[in-house]
Amino acid sequence: MSWQRNVRTVTPYVPGEQPDRAGIIKLNTNESPYPPAPGVIAKAAELNGADFRLYPDPDAEGLIQTLADYYGICADQVFVGVGSDDVLAMAFLTFFNSGRPIFFPDITYAFYDVWADLYRIPYERKPLDDKFRLVREDYDGENGGVIFPNPNAPTGVEESQELIEDILRANRDSVVIIDEAYIDFGGTSCLPLINQYDNILVVQTFSKSRAMAGMRIGFAMGDKKLIAYLRAAKFSFNSYTLNRPALELGIEAVKDEAYFRSTTAKIIATREAVKDELRKLGFSFPDSKGNFVFATHEESRAEELFQALKQHGIYVRYWNRPRIDNYLRITIGTEEEMKSLLDFLEGYLKH
Repeated sequence: MSWQRNVRTVTPYVPGEQPDRAGIIKLNTNESPYPPAPGVIAKAAELNGADFRLYPDPDAEGLIQTLADYYGICADQVFVGVGSDDVLAMAFLTFFNSGRPIFFPDITYAFYDVWADLYRIPYERKPLDDKFRLVREDYDGENGGVIFPNPNAPTGVEESQELIEDILRANRDSVVIIDEAYIDFGGTSCLPLINQYDNILVVQTFSKSRAMAGMRIGFAMGDKKLIAYLRAAKFSFNSYTLNRPALELGIEAVKDEAYFRSTTAKIIATREAVKDELRKLGFSFPDSKGNFVFATHEESRAEELFQALKQHGIYVRYWNRPRIDNYLRITIGTEEEMKSLLDFLEGYLKH
C-alpha cells in the first residue's frame, strides 16, 4: 500500500442533500423554484440529438458573445465554464500560485478551502465581525490573492462597493475574485470595476437566478489579460468543457430579459415577506441579498429545527461548524412552499 503516500488527498466539499422522495419541499440548495425561461424549454425540445456525436465549440463563441453583449463588455473579457465552481477552481489554479497565503472569510462558501487544499495553496481565513461583515483591515498585507462572495454565502450579507474598492486598491499585486453567485437577487454587481482595475475577476452563474443549475453554466468577467490566462489554463487540459446543449440553452436564457426580471422579482418579494413572518416567530437573521435567509431562533436550537423539518419533508441547510451551528440557511421557494415552511414552524414552536 506504499503507493498511497503519493496520493493527493483532500477533504471534499459536501453539497446539500438531493433527496429522491415524492412530495418533499426542497429548500436546501438555493435552486430556483421556477423553471428556466420559455425559450430555453422550447430550444431544448428542438435540439437534434444526432449532433451530439460532434464536439461542442471549444471557444463557446456564441454564448460568450451573447454574455458580452448583455453586460456591455468585450468578448475577450468573458470566460465560461461548467458552472461557477469550474470557473472558480480554474481561477484558483491559474492565479493563486505565489506561495503566499490567499485570504477569504471564515464563514463563506465551503469550496474555497477545498480548492486551496487540492492545489496546495496556503490560505488564511479572516474572521467576519459579529454582524457577519468583512473586516476591511484584514485584507491588507502581503497575500497571494483574495476571494469572497458578494452577497456572502451562507449569510446573504452584501458588502458595499466602497469597501470592495478599498480592498482592490490595497491589493494591486494580487488577483481579487468576487464570487457573485447571488448578485441578481438585489445586490450591486462589481462588474463596472473590471474596466478600472486589471486585478478583479467577477464570477457569476446560471444556476440560481437563471434557473439552470442542471445545465452547469458559469462565467467570469475581467480584464482581457486575466481572461486570456484562464483560457490558456483551460485549454491545457480540457478544451471541450461546455456541452452542446449548454451552449445553446445558455444563449436562450440570456435572451429573455423580461422572464429573468420577473422571476428574480418574485423571489425577492417572497424573501422579504418570509423575513417578516420569521421575525414574528422569533427568528433573527442578517439582511440577506441572496435567494435564501440565514436564520437563528432565540429559543429553539437550529439542529433540532433542521431534523424536525426534515422529518416533515422540508429540507433546509444546516452546518455543525463554529459560529454558525445555530443557524439554518433557508432557500426561498415558491409562495406555497414558504407558507408550508412557516406553518410548520409556527406549529412546532408552540409546543
